[in-house]
Amino acid sequence: MNDEYQNRLNTLQDYLKEQNIDVAMVTSPANVFYYTGFNSDPHERFMALIVDNRTQEFTLFVPALDEELAASESYVKTIIPISDEEIPFSKLKNKLGENIVCFGLEMKAISMFQHNNLLSVFPKTSYEDIQHFITVQRMKKSKSEVEYLRNAVDIIERVLAEGIKKVEIGMTELELTAELEYLMRKLGADGPSFSTIVLSGEKAALPHGVPGNRKFKKGDFLLIDMGVIKDGYCSDTTRTFIVGEATDKQKEIYDIVLQANEAGINSVKTGVPIKTFDIAARNVIDEHGYGDYFNNRVGHGLGIEVHEAPSIHENNHQIAEKGLMFTIEPGIYIPEYGGVRIEDEVYINEEGEVEVLTSFPKKLQLV
Repeated sequence: MNDEYQNRLNTLQDYLKEQNIDVAMVTSPANVFYYTGFNSDPHERFMALIVDNRTQEFTLFVPALDEELAASESYVKTIIPISDEEIPFSKLKNKLGENIVCFGLEMKAISMFQHNNLLSVFPKTSYEDIQHFITVQRMKKSKSEVEYLRNAVDIIERVLAEGIKKVEIGMTELELTAELEYLMRKLGADGPSFSTIVLSGEKAALPHGVPGNRKFKKGDFLLIDMGVIKDGYCSDTTRTFIVGEATDKQKEIYDIVLQANEAGINSVKTGVPIKTFDIAARNVIDEHGYGDYFNNRVGHGLGIEVHEAPSIHENNHQIAEKGLMFTIEPGIYIPEYGGVRIEDEVYINEEGEVEVLTSFPKKLQLV
C-alpha cells in the first residue's frame, strides 16, 4: 500500500501546484486515512494532514495520545503530537511560518471555530476549497480498495446468513440487533459501519427507522439493513424477509422491489449519466403504481465511509466511469403497513461493466 499512499499524495500535490495553493490541510478522518493509512477519530481534538507544497513536506498532526499508534500505522512519518493543554493552531503556525499566500481546506469538514482560529494565526492568507478534488479522487476505487470492500461484504453476508437463523416470533428488534452485532465481531469485523437497522411489521415502512422493543409477529415484514467496517472499509446491505407466512400483497410488493433492484443493476455501465441507474429502478416502481411510496435516491457511494460520492439520484448528470462503487437499493414504504428494501453493492470494473459484490439470495425468504 505504500506506493498507493505516495501516489495519492503526489496526485494531491500536483493539483495544489496547478491551483497555486501553498499549503493544504486535510482534517476529515476519512481523508486522513485515505492519504496516510492512519485511521482514527480524534473526537474534539485536532488532527490534520498538512501538505506543504513550498517545501514538498507532509506532516501529520495528531492528539498526543495517538502518537504511538500514528507512528506505527501512518505512511507519513513526520508526526507532531498535540497534548490537551497545547493550542493546536499555535503549533501549526510554528511549523508553517507566515509566508502562506493560499491555504487549501475541505470546506465541508472545517468548522467555523477552526476557520476563525486559522484566520487568527494566518490573517493575510486566502482560503480555497479542495473538497471536490479529494471527493473525486476517492470516488474511483483502486484494486486494493475493491478487495477490502469485498472482504467487508463477505463478513456482513455471513452475519446475515447466521443471524436470520435466530429469528423467532416474540423476539424484539433490539434483541436481533444485538445478535447481529455480536456476530459481526465474532466473524471478524472491526465493528458495524453504521447503526444496525432491524425493523418489523409496519415499522419496515421507515427507511431509516430505529430498532425498538417491538416483538416479531407472524406475517411481519422484517427489514434488516446493516454493514461492517473492516480494515477501514465499509459494507452496507439490506434484505427484507417475512416472518412465518406472506400475503399476496406482500409478495407483490417484494417482487416489484426485486424487479426494480435488478433493473437498476442491469443499467449500470460506463459512459451514461449516473441518473440512469436511479431512473431505471424508479420506473419499475412507478409503472406498478407505487411511485408515491419510493421518495429517496436509489443509492450512494461506498468506501471508507458508508455514504460517500457518487450520489445515485435522478438528477445526477455526472457520467459514470470505471472504478465507481455504490449501492442500488430501491424500496417501497407504505405508512402503517410496512415496506421492502433490497440493497446490493455494485462496482464498475476495468471493462466498464457492472460487477455485483453482494451475493446473498434475493428470492423472498420466510423466516
